[in-house]
Amino acid sequence: MSGATLADLQATVDGWIHRHGGYWDELSLLARLTEEVGELAREVNHRYGAKRPKPSEAAGEHALADEMGDLLFILICLANRTGVDLDQALVTVVRKYDVRDAGRWSEA
Repeated sequence: MSGATLADLQATVDGWIHRHGGYWDELSLLARLTEEVGELAREVNHRYGAKRPKPSEAAGEHALADEMGDLLFILICLANRTGVDLDQALVTVVRKYDVRDAGRWSEA
């Protein structure tokens, strides 16, 4: 899906979800999102932090990307379930950062 917008991704995920039984409730999606954040944190800690993986947790070549993909998928599910337009949400938050953090991280 090269060049896909967030709206395109939301539509793709929506189609997949409807073909596979429908959305979970919001709290279940939040629980899954939390689980996925934990899995991403574990992978980052294994790669870049002090915690080394156990032999049974040997990371694959694409494990970091896989965890980010899982996280994005569930976030899109939650956005779809709650009616959030992620394209607009991202535009809004970038504008907020532009105003709130203007000059904070670099000399302007």
